[in-house]
Amino acid sequence: MKFYTFTEQHLRSFTENVFLTMGCPQTDAQLAADVLLRSDLRGIDSHGVARLSGYIRLWEKKRINANPIVKVVHETATTATVDGDGGLGLVVAPFAMKIAIEKAKTYGSGWVAVKNSNHFGIAGYHALMAVEEDMIGISMTNASPLVAPTYANERLLGTNPMCYAFPAGKYPAVVVDMATAAAANGKLEIAQRANHPIPEGWVQDKDGNGSINPHELKEGGSLLPLGSDKDHGSHKGYGLGATVDILSAVLSGANYGPWVPPFVAFLEPPTDPVGEGIGHFFGAMRVDGFRPAQDFKDHLDNWIERFKSAKTVDPDKKVIIPGEPEYAFENERKKNGIPLIDAVVNDLNALALKMGIAGLS
Repeated sequence: MKFYTFTEQHLRSFTENVFLTMGCPQTDAQLAADVLLRSDLRGIDSHGVARLSGYIRLWEKKRINANPIVKVVHETATTATVDGDGGLGLVVAPFAMKIAIEKAKTYGSGWVAVKNSNHFGIAGYHALMAVEEDMIGISMTNASPLVAPTYANERLLGTNPMCYAFPAGKYPAVVVDMATAAAANGKLEIAQRANHPIPEGWVQDKDGNGSINPHELKEGGSLLPLGSDKDHGSHKGYGLGATVDILSAVLSGANYGPWVPPFVAFLEPPTDPVGEGIGHFFGAMRVDGFRPAQDFKDHLDNWIERFKSAKTVDPDKKVIIPGEPEYAFENERKKNGIPLIDAVVNDLNALALKMGIAGLS
């Protein structure tokens, strides 16, 4: 496996060009590229430009609308439901989070459910939009069914990520951004490209036995909930994944559970949908709706400092604040560039050739 390093601007221009060639309006192409690049910058390589080919394959199958009319279809003072018109989740999700933020500015909090969307990138991107307004941001989405509930060997839930982001004062925001499965599917894709085994506890085979084969999902296996198995708290991950599914889809009118359309283009969506597309859920809460914002941020700084000073089992290790590694990655990669493995570079160059645009190198 070999790594190539690209500047943020080079990858951004390439990614925008892909979306423009796909037929996206300029502003949508720029926004979609920004979501993917933020993922790569924050070290979440599984959800960055490596996913470009997946979006294009879905568009070629007419399962992504490159030029959607995104609109509010149900609304109260503090809530709304958005129809994404089959558009890129990378575009639909920021649209919805902006509505939540605007409602929060007026009423203290805003809550938006989304239907008829697609994969929205990293949950952290959208939650952090609220942080910029001194708000607490909440972002979640359901996803293709790859996860078996506790005791089952049938895929009924997605990796269903959720994110909570909190504004701090002198420190970066605290960002709890995680899948509710033992591992995100993107991590399996990275292991597949690198031809590396995966850790125990991530997946089970079609008979319910643990496996370290990164290709297990292609052979009928399933991801496990956060907690891995019934003896290690998988019911908690199952419960969190169920919560995301209900808020994102049952509430909005999107597909839920096994009816969520797959992200991979070679698998067809269920023929008996119970809703429209993929669903998301967003929340924004004004900190000053609870106490003065600066007081909260000062005390969150104090919280961070106390946790960072915790005694550790290994004196060479420190407690990590949620979001801290991603912040460090972002600083380092903005300065030194974004590394991509050769398999991803080859895939993106092949995509460029197919679309008739300039490749990465």
